[in-house]
Amino acid sequence: MDLMMTRRQTLVGMAVAASGLLATTDAALADEREKTGMVAEAEDAGGASRWQGEVSFPDWMGTPSGTLPLNSSYSYQGYHGQGALEVSVADGVEDFSLFVNGRRIDTSRMAGGGTYGVDVAAIAVDGTNTLSVTNIFPSHLEKAVTVRVDYPVVLAGTPAEEGINPATLDMVSKLIETDIEHGFTSAQLAIVRNGRLVYEGAWGRTNSYLPDGRPNTTSPKVTTSTLYDLASNTKMYSVNYAIQLLVSQQRLDLDARIVDFLGGGFVTDTILAHDKDGKLPEASLETIKGWKANLTIRDLLRHQGGFPPDPKYPMQTLFNDDITNTVPQQTNDLFAGNGADEATKAKTVEMICKTHLDYEPGTKTVYSDVDYMVLGLVVEKVTGTDLDTYLKRTFFVPMGLSHITYNPLKAGFAKDVCAATELNGNSRDGSVSYEGFRTGTIQGQVHDEKAYYGMAGVSGHAGLFATATDLAKLAFVMLSGGYGRNRFFDKDVLDAFVAPKSEGAPTWGLGWWREADAGRPWYFGTQSTRSTVGHQGWTGTLTMIDPHRNLVVAYLTNKINSPVTDKTVDVNKFDGNWYTAATLGFVPQIISIGMDQDLDVSDQLLDLAADMCVDSLRLIPEGIDPAGNHPSVKNFESKRDLFEKLAEASADTESVARLRE
Repeated sequence: MDLMMTRRQTLVGMAVAASGLLATTDAALADEREKTGMVAEAEDAGGASRWQGEVSFPDWMGTPSGTLPLNSSYSYQGYHGQGALEVSVADGVEDFSLFVNGRRIDTSRMAGGGTYGVDVAAIAVDGTNTLSVTNIFPSHLEKAVTVRVDYPVVLAGTPAEEGINPATLDMVSKLIETDIEHGFTSAQLAIVRNGRLVYEGAWGRTNSYLPDGRPNTTSPKVTTSTLYDLASNTKMYSVNYAIQLLVSQQRLDLDARIVDFLGGGFVTDTILAHDKDGKLPEASLETIKGWKANLTIRDLLRHQGGFPPDPKYPMQTLFNDDITNTVPQQTNDLFAGNGADEATKAKTVEMICKTHLDYEPGTKTVYSDVDYMVLGLVVEKVTGTDLDTYLKRTFFVPMGLSHITYNPLKAGFAKDVCAATELNGNSRDGSVSYEGFRTGTIQGQVHDEKAYYGMAGVSGHAGLFATATDLAKLAFVMLSGGYGRNRFFDKDVLDAFVAPKSEGAPTWGLGWWREADAGRPWYFGTQSTRSTVGHQGWTGTLTMIDPHRNLVVAYLTNKINSPVTDKTVDVNKFDGNWYTAATLGFVPQIISIGMDQDLDVSDQLLDLAADMCVDSLRLIPEGIDPAGNHPSVKNFESKRDLFEKLAEASADTESVARLRE
């Protein structure tokens, strides 16, 4: 301790003696930045570094610490029970002090000229961690000590240890189980909290129904390795991830024009096409061409590009008027063929260039698959490869994710490893038909028509398959920007993408759906924090990322792997849609109960189950026989059984008897 005090006194004395030589002009500070870790930090912003942080001391900020003690401390994202530092000590360094979260690290064996690994898992905390390098001797050395910080990864954990009450997960599991017992399809769930995979679950069969609507009792059971069609969740984990990285690498500008990537034909080839009602756009062709000429990447990320939401590139649809007679839709001027191959994809790109805009970009928000089809093409232009290859090489393989891919059957996965979707191709149980359409149960191929027929299964708006666990790990990257020693997104870029796109649209970021002030409870529940982001998919999938609670939820279903309920009412309403298990947001809602509290929540969960039972009865449509087989009735019966199971588990025989009465 005496030696430490002596060195501190020596350092102070040297600083006083040299005070007349210190320059504080802007030019001197800029020069100092060139000589310190600020240069490395700027280079890291290009995405070249593999580290969360790589900082050199002294003066890593490049400014003297006389007024504020900035240069000795650096903060980074971490979680308890994990974390490692790499410390490089320059030649000539005799001694220095290293602290992590206020705890001194033994540096006595860190000699100059060496690089050393430091395990800080035992002193890491959830959220912001801080390291400090001080008392470097001799003090005149530049880049005397360089510290590199890993990104957090997902480790194994338990719900109780990470503040999730096991009783809430039991209720979620029982709810899904009873729904499946009464006709729901299947589900898969993964939850990550504080850097720990605390829950994995799988329920049901990979293909729940035969094409004629009868239950399929021989299909394999779903496991945690079963792949699900992510539908529109693809948008976030393909295009958004790719663009967030390219922007971090300064290879892409959000205000770049689309025409500069897709070529002049994106504007000059535009035509005025009829919509499904036979109407043409109100604006003139020249006006629309002007809009397209100035259309930017940012416009499309905001779903404000002006494209029609569903121009039906891959099909000429025949809608059944009365389920007996077919009435052709008006000729589709943008028809690109149903080849499901690369030649058809090239034709689809031509049709995208021909597509007019319905409104001036930036003036409306209209969720559109075309926006992300275009953005996917931009990514392929910038990277020089297809989305599937780029994502695997850049994200999936480096992160060790082996169960996420486009076109799983072509990627070596068997059908039975994939959760099936629609029972009779894309025909809505025979109520829709078109040239070259699929007729058998869709399994291992993307359900989305534009992605399958028009884009050969690989598109920016749909097409990814994944397990809930791999998807949760991938979503976890949004909490810090990287994974292990893989740096993906700069923090400022992350902030820009998840921020509200405008004051008047707080539930939208750049592609991401935001919770804001209880703006999306259907997906994220009512207890998620304002900064929560995520997305959903039409096949029945959800991802939720709550940075404030260090919580990631990936919940996957194949709810459309069931009969169409009533083809005369709505050909897009499947039996699976009627169940609570299909509502997605029930998972984060229930698991939030009692979070981070040492409480017995059994009474609250039982009361909630009772309310759900009553409300599910109210949700049976008027005119439906409450004793019949309509899926809304089965959903009610499921909620009744759920209440009974929870009441029996809590020995509440009185409540069970009251319900049965």
